[in-house]
Amino acid sequence: MALRGKLIAVLGDEDTCTGFLLGGIGELNKNRRPNFLVVEKETSVAEIEETFKSFLSRDDIGIILINQYIAEMIRHVIDAHTLSIPAVLEIPSKEHPYDASKDSILRRAKGMFSTDDFR
Repeated sequence: MALRGKLIAVLGDEDTCTGFLLGGIGELNKNRRPNFLVVEKETSVAEIEETFKSFLSRDDIGIILINQYIAEMIRHVIDAHTLSIPAVLEIPSKEHPYDASKDSILRRAKGMFSTDDFR
């Protein structure tokens, strides 16, 4: 049996998910669960949180991309994730620009270095 790499999962708005799906990231696992969630106005925070946690528990996912404004909705869950794999990367969306001060992973990384390292 051939070894396979890890997948990228996406939690994002329709434009973000569509772009990544057109780029070829879409997959279904053995239980027919997709590696993406299109978050719409009707999507509950509980569903977002549940999907994020399911991505964390899947051994076939190596990176989780999440629109930053969606990450803000489940910040407590993202902050609780301390493992390096899957890596969680917050990305901007068309409607919501990226704000580095809100990115918990970036804050953690900056905490590992002195402030002089970033000047």
